Amino acid sequence: MKPAEGSTVIGKSVVIQGEISGNEDLYIDGDIEGTITLKENLLTIGPNARVRADINVRDVVIFGHLTGNVQAAGRVDLRQSASVSGDILAGRLCIEESAVLKGRVELKATSEALPKSSTVTAATSTPAEAGAPLFSQPQA
Repeated sequence: MKPAEGSTVIGKSVVIQGEISGNEDLYIDGDIEGTITLKENLLTIGPNARVRADINVRDVVIFGHLTGNVQAAGRVDLRQSASVSGDILAGRLCIEESAVLKGRVELKATSEALPKSSTVTAATSTPAEAGAPLFSQPQA
């Protein structure tokens, strides 16, 4: 896995504790603990990465291990080798086969994805009971 050209790279021997923020794409392959904020940019968590952080980004692609919550304005990609333990709030989600996700997922509608004539109404939901099916099939 090569980082995208023009990305800042945090190599696999680097350990960081604290807050990371910036205005450019970031490729992490090291050990990070804290928070990561890249509201207008792409974050890539490489296959060797061990990240324990809450993340607030535009888009994120995860190949490695992430423990923490993800908030993405755009897309979250969990690749085949990804392991995520935490909640995801995003506009779009892509999960490849063999990726592991433990947490809640909430996909939010973006203003670009909605037709101009439609309106969004808020709805309240009750938590699912333990053992209840995640999906239900409509009856014919």
